[in-house]
Amino acid sequence: MKTRFNLLIATGLLALGATAALASGSSAPFEQYQPDPALKTASKANLEGRVRHACAVVQARMTSAPEASLERPCGCYAKQTLRSLDESEIEAYRTTGYFNDSARAKALSALDACKLQRPV
Repeated sequence: MKTRFNLLIATGLLALGATAALASGSSAPFEQYQPDPALKTASKANLEGRVRHACAVVQARMTSAPEASLERPCGCYAKQTLRSLDESEIEAYRTTGYFNDSARAKALSALDACKLQRPV
């Protein structure tokens, strides 16, 4: 099941020009993934927007809900996740384009708090 979720995330990331979004159990699908170079210099507001949009894409695919209906909960998720990350986790995200293990745990907590579906 984690593989299915990871594939959903990878698909969403590619569609978004290489942004990472939701937490997953493994970074294996991203091993050959090349993050968007703009992540290196993106503002935190831009990072939040990328995470919010990726969340909406992935959650829409998981729940068959329209992306527009996920604007508020995904905004909650993006804001809460990015505010909880420390500088090393943000730097890892900027470098790799996805959340590392410690950031992934925080992202899962944000999914729960914002009442979004967790990966299966």
